[in-house]
Amino acid sequence: MPNTRSAEKQLRKSLKRRLRNQAYRTRARNLMKRVLRLLEAGDVESARSLLPTAYAAIDKAEKVGVFHRNTAARYKSRLARRLAEAQKAARPAA
Repeated sequence: MPNTRSAEKQLRKSLKRRLRNQAYRTRARNLMKRVLRLLEAGDVESARSLLPTAYAAIDKAEKVGVFHRNTAARYKSRLARRLAEAQKAARPAA
């Protein structure tokens, strides 16, 4: 338990911030999972249309400090690579 008024306020602030950070992180991760599930199901077009939304959520989480910039870049890079692989596999061999 906090012992001073300022410590009580810090506790309130940190709880609020934790919930906010958790929401940003959850949104970004859920969108990443949705893209990956669509790719696994072979629905490349839907995954491609959802990718900008996932990028936006990752960028927003990075902007507010939930993800480090390199972590955000890694997530986006992995999604892009998986999409490229799925598109390559979906194309008929020429």
